[in-house]
Amino acid sequence: MAEAAAGRDRKRRVLIVEDEDNIAIALDYLLGREGLDRMRIATGLGAVERIRDDRPDLVLLDVMLPEVSGYEICQEVRADHSLSAVRIVMMTARGSALERRKALALGADGFIAKPFELKELRDELHRLLDVGGL
Repeated sequence: MAEAAAGRDRKRRVLIVEDEDNIAIALDYLLGREGLDRMRIATGLGAVERIRDDRPDLVLLDVMLPEVSGYEICQEVRADHSLSAVRIVMMTARGSALERRKALALGADGFIAKPFELKELRDELHRLLDVGGL
């Protein structure tokens, strides 16, 4: 029982996989304001290994990345059963219904169209991480 309480008390960790510095900086700031630990990788190359090594609670994953697409990363993470607890929110400037369906079909837990509203991001964080006080 104490172990479960300790798990709830630990800071939730979010990995930002985003190649655009201005978006990554804004996300880092917003997540920091919500009391979350943040990490970032700016390319798709090495993202799956980083997820395996760091075991974040949530990955904010851009669809269009250099080297490896966000879709490929999502698919690979979902194929690794040891990473099943990692939540993934896909982000793209191409926020069409088709993009959303594709992301969810590949195993994403959520989808945010860029530019996103702060409330939308906070709602997704609350829904997926059960973070109190958001």
